[in-house]
Amino acid sequence: MAVLVLAEIAGGELAVDATAKAVAAAASLGDVTVLCAGASCGGAAEAAGKIDGVAKVLCADDASYGNGLAEPIAALITSIAGDYSHIAAPATASAKNILPRVAALLDVMVISDVTAVVDGDTFERPIYAGNAIQTVKSSDATKVFTVRTASFDAAGEGGSAGVEALAAAENPGLSEWVEDKVAESDRPELTSAGVVVSGGRGVGSEEDFAIIEALADKLGAAVGASRAAVDSGFAPNDWQVGQTGKVVAPELYVAVGISGAIQHLAGMKDSKIIVAINKDEEAPIFQVADFGLVADLFAAVPELTEKLG
Repeated sequence: MAVLVLAEIAGGELAVDATAKAVAAAASLGDVTVLCAGASCGGAAEAAGKIDGVAKVLCADDASYGNGLAEPIAALITSIAGDYSHIAAPATASAKNILPRVAALLDVMVISDVTAVVDGDTFERPIYAGNAIQTVKSSDATKVFTVRTASFDAAGEGGSAGVEALAAAENPGLSEWVEDKVAESDRPELTSAGVVVSGGRGVGSEEDFAIIEALADKLGAAVGASRAAVDSGFAPNDWQVGQTGKVVAPELYVAVGISGAIQHLAGMKDSKIIVAINKDEEAPIFQVADFGLVADLFAAVPELTEKLG
């Protein structure tokens, strides 16, 4: 069997962590080919070739792929799909936009958020906010799936796969790029950060969220938020952790003022060490926390930040 993995490319550069985790998930299924589609994606393709387990890299360097539009990239993948038994990608916002279109064009199902590969036909994925694991067996000729990166360790970087140019496919012209509005930050990216500090409704306001950011900066951490905090306007949407937000599995997850609703737990319960700070000793977050502090966050968090100095 041969496997095609769509590389995650952001700002013209390879998102190594996400792509390497997708490669690790797909490696047991056969020879892995990584597809890099973008404008001036040669550097990303070279980086992809260094990932362990990659047999070959295809580089589709064309302006039509430069802004990550789903329709032209889906058409490109479909044009070469006949060479592969499996098509996979990390379960990022970009791939979740592209792979369902690929599946529809191939008239097969898409299997989303795979957390384990049982065999070439069988996969596991979480359902009911992570409270149950569903085993999916597909009889489709081509298996199309996204990989929940929090469930896999990234493949190493000792590979030396060759890079081949791939001609662009016909652009269906169903969408066009208008503009990108990118928020820049010196903090680590949320889904790949080793440490995450998240705030919830208990933080109280957008202004008070500054104490969460201060602690995160002391720890070199990414900043997250519960849906309640985001819906209340305390934090931007791209900080949301949970079933309807981002799934994270850092080495350390610090939950501040977060009660621990099931939807939030679905996005962070695979974290290696969970620390909870909440004044309500009955808060559900303490049931999954490795360390819990029952305290007023407005006293505890600034004091912790100061002692870390």
